[in-house]
Amino acid sequence: MTKKRYVLVGTGGRAEFFYGAIAKDFKETSELVAFCDLNLTRMEYANKMLVTKYDYEPVRTYAADRFDEMIEVEKPDAVIVTSVDRTHHTYIIRALELGCDVITEKPMTVDEKKCQEILDAVERTGRNVRVTFNYRYAPHHTKARELIDSGVIGKVTSVHFEWLLNTQHGADYFRRWHRNKNNSGGLLVHKSTHHFDLVNFWIGSEPESVFAYGDLLFYGRENAEGRGETKFYERATGNANAKEDPFALHLDSNDHLKAMYLDAEHEDGYRRDQSVFGDGINIEDTMGVLVKYKNNAILTYSLNAYMPWEGYRIAFNGTKGRIEMSIIEQSYVNSGGDKALEGAVIGKTLNVFPMFGTPYTVEVEEGKGGHGGGDPVLLNDLFGVPKEDRFRRAANHVDGARSILTGIAANRSIQTGQAVQVDTLVKFHQS
Repeated sequence: MTKKRYVLVGTGGRAEFFYGAIAKDFKETSELVAFCDLNLTRMEYANKMLVTKYDYEPVRTYAADRFDEMIEVEKPDAVIVTSVDRTHHTYIIRALELGCDVITEKPMTVDEKKCQEILDAVERTGRNVRVTFNYRYAPHHTKARELIDSGVIGKVTSVHFEWLLNTQHGADYFRRWHRNKNNSGGLLVHKSTHHFDLVNFWIGSEPESVFAYGDLLFYGRENAEGRGETKFYERATGNANAKEDPFALHLDSNDHLKAMYLDAEHEDGYRRDQSVFGDGINIEDTMGVLVKYKNNAILTYSLNAYMPWEGYRIAFNGTKGRIEMSIIEQSYVNSGGDKALEGAVIGKTLNVFPMFGTPYTVEVEEGKGGHGGGDPVLLNDLFGVPKEDRFRRAANHVDGARSILTGIAANRSIQTGQAVQVDTLVKFHQS
């Protein structure tokens, strides 16, 4: 079997998910040949991880301005994009133009203009883009799709979806580059892309119109001052005011975070441990969204980023009954520990309520690995020998676009106070 060759651009917190999988589990089918990043220190640390943790040969490194050279020299089959969200489109488009396929971390990009540029590039080049929606692969999410497809609750008419990010994971978005909406699109794009994709996947439709409210009501300095807080700081590491703050992240107390971020600051000035109660945060932490789908289903969705537990509750209402699912997830800080704990499920219930029948509980197999057991299945789909999948969980650029367009439309609605017609944002090409 000929191995597929991969290069990876962006060696931050999400990169190890991909390079670690290739190095550990998919050596027979896949080969990692290079890293590309703005930060040499971070690439060197990624190479150290390859050698010491995965017993893999170090790969060549290329500065970001040598991306084209990397493609010419390494001749990869595909480029893995795990850079800052606002740069995804740059590397996706250039990789396609240079004859490579792309695997990109979610969200595919952060606004409608960049989304259109990616759609146009796929049409122009004929290459493929895969978006890594690992939540699709979790056994309980697949089971929900299976139940809906079976017709047990008839036609889905409405969905109520409440997602909770807790004071460890949720707070982490307000310490990092994600706190700037230009970088991430805000949580309605960066995080909710998972959730909006799941709804599209579950009900087999796409968004038509979106209305939303959102605000910064907990994080940020002004909110903290309103609650009587008086001790402020810019960054946590080495600051006395941060010692008793349960929201503080101390990079010097975690060897991995120290090596990846603190030791790399001298190159790009990026601070991973900013105060969640500082100035300069322009993303929302409290959001409510109303979506009308092309099949006439209605979604009511909420996302709150400062809750006491992590997970979600969802209900599907249909013409023959109702499905309810409740999931509690393991709390984590990105790149702060075991990758298998990211989104790991620690409690779940899935119940069906037939319209004129007895309610019953559906048992779901326990998935191993991160994101409810979805991570290992996704990774095999990407780098191993994919198994036949009647649920068609592999997501392409169209799926990536349809998920972010709900969040992009919601952002515009928050800004304007008006409902947004999704079809006005981008133009899809006929396949």
